[in-house]
Amino acid sequence: MSDITVQNMSKEYFDVLKEIGNIGAGNATTALATMLQTKVDMTVPQVKLLQFSEVGAMLGGEEQVMAGVYLAITGDIEGSIMFLVKEDVALHLIKKLMGDMATDLYGEMEKSALKEISNIITGAYLNALSSMTNLTIVPSIPDLCIDMAGAILSVPAIEFGELGDEMLLIQTQIYDEMSIDGFFIMVPDLDSYQKILSSLGL
Repeated sequence: MSDITVQNMSKEYFDVLKEIGNIGAGNATTALATMLQTKVDMTVPQVKLLQFSEVGAMLGGEEQVMAGVYLAITGDIEGSIMFLVKEDVALHLIKKLMGDMATDLYGEMEKSALKEISNIITGAYLNALSSMTNLTIVPSIPDLCIDMAGAILSVPAIEFGELGDEMLLIQTQIYDEMSIDGFFIMVPDLDSYQKILSSLGL
């Protein structure tokens, strides 16, 4: 078992996460623009190490309703990745894909559309990580949850508990006609962190 914790991760590792974020954001922008048939831009992602309570605040408070898509990761590394957007942003993305057919987030077609959009975005990030590390990363079928941020965050909080009381958050902004804040929380298990670092020569 590795002795790495979130607190003692190197600056180099954070720089790598930012680079993965940049590549992933670029890939996701291209894929989203094609899927939504509109011009899409993204800002440079920010990588932050935050206390669990701070993550809730970043998302707009623990009572903020969010749409969260969760995928388990298997292959050379194991863990999970979660993509989070606010409720109004999720509906905006669905309407871009479905048009006036979309009325809320709770219909089966709307949920399916949001899973597909999130799949493309998380897939872009995981492909960037896989390309940089030469590791095989296999995501599961996405699981969608629409709930208050505090409830959604309880899942990665439990998983991150092994690594300490802080969480790695990658925030990126997507622009079409509105600014969209998307949040990634990636939780490799302890051994997987070591594999990622070793594959990058850190």
